[in-house]
Amino acid sequence: MYSKELLKGTLRTIVLKLLAEHGSMYGYEITQKTKELTSGKIVLTEGALYPLLHKLEAEGYLVTNTKSIGKRIRKYYALTPEGDEKAISLSNEFADFVQTVIYLLNPKLSPKS
Repeated sequence: MYSKELLKGTLRTIVLKLLAEHGSMYGYEITQKTKELTSGKIVLTEGALYPLLHKLEAEGYLVTNTKSIGKRIRKYYALTPEGDEKAISLSNEFADFVQTVIYLLNPKLSPKS
């Protein structure tokens, strides 16, 4: 698992990108998909995920929809058009950031422009 500091700086990007790729998802599904895709290296806690989902909804990047599953009600989150744009923007910014850090850690590599 990665440090909380690394995860905190990337959580918004991770969640928006997952929703952009997988459509409507509920919270537990987001945590499990993240764990699965990262082979357990990134584990999202409810304490980190749900406040972010609520914030993204308040900012207009997400909409919610509830569905009854048996006796349970699940709240699904999906991107708005603005959320889709934000997911693309943050993903591109993060990819560029990673390339820059790789260059800083190993200056022998040529930077990608």
